[in-house]
Amino acid sequence: MSITVRNISKTFGTYAALRNVDLDVGTGELVALLGPSGSGKTTLLRIIAGLDQPDPGSGTILFQDEDVASRPVGERRVGFVFQHYALFRHMSVFENVAFGLRVRPRSERQPAAEIAARVRALLALVQLEGLADTYPSQLSGGQRQRVALARALAVEPRVLLLDEPFGALDAKVRVELRRWLRRLHDELHVTSVFVTHDQEEALEVADRVVVMDHGRIEQVGTPDEVYNRPASPFVYQFLGSVNRFHGRVQNGRTYLGGHELGEVEDAGVEAGTAVGFVRPHEIEIVRCADGRPSLAARVLSAHSAGPMARVRLAREDTGEPVEALLSRDRFDQLSLQTGERVHIVLQRVRIFAGIAPDGASVAPP
Repeated sequence: MSITVRNISKTFGTYAALRNVDLDVGTGELVALLGPSGSGKTTLLRIIAGLDQPDPGSGTILFQDEDVASRPVGERRVGFVFQHYALFRHMSVFENVAFGLRVRPRSERQPAAEIAARVRALLALVQLEGLADTYPSQLSGGQRQRVALARALAVEPRVLLLDEPFGALDAKVRVELRRWLRRLHDELHVTSVFVTHDQEEALEVADRVVVMDHGRIEQVGTPDEVYNRPASPFVYQFLGSVNRFHGRVQNGRTYLGGHELGEVEDAGVEAGTAVGFVRPHEIEIVRCADGRPSLAARVLSAHSAGPMARVRLAREDTGEPVEALLSRDRFDQLSLQTGERVHIVLQRVRIFAGIAPDGASVAPP
């Protein structure tokens, strides 16, 4: 079951939560809506579900080729999983999962034996078969979320929508549960969309990631595409740590900090002010300049717990901070000392031209 969103807008008073959003979700895909608070991701999810309505006349929502924009939530056959579970506290796990099946119209309701068999199968699927008679208050957070997922799947939804499904869980449980969700999706292949503000979660779980900001979609792509080939400075900075180097583009070449760093990768980048973005793991530290373009810096501190070492430096010419991520072997080899003068080599720089020093675009509209 594919999902097609076209030209959807949503305003709350004077606040524009969504601005002419277009999105395609393929049949059987697991797609993440990723962005900071206020980016519009939950509003978009709720509009797809039918829990909220878009602005009048703002666009269409299709499930496969069927327009569902005017249909109430009960007719869309959507499974929805909330961040805080929304389980019925007075009902057992079994009854929570069976609820959506029991409240169907009599003409559509299955016999009691079939409902019971369906619930037992779902509890086995989410690995809770031994907890059918327990109550939500007796479960851990991760178990409650799996009950909520089983309840959403009970009604055999055409699409599954999850709003920050792991947001209320501690870090260790989040990691375990998101990997479990990925395995479950690979088994069921239900078209699914989930909202998250956790970059690592989106990159690990989703087939494709939709990065949103201020009610607009900044980029849609596979985890590899959005992380390694960001379409905008916002995407680059939102997805993981990044260093910014201010400079300029001239005659198709990049100059940062008075050093020429070679040709611009994107032939469409015009001359002018620019910002180069470099991930911490794309910075090499050397003790002496070795002929490659480099910037002098001073070591401020280093943290070497685990397999990687994080080194904080300050550029010697501007004092701007720089963060580098080194392998433990390389860090041990260098034996860096606080205050030591070194050189940093930028191994991979992505240039965005027309960006002022404060990060604002100076390109013409």
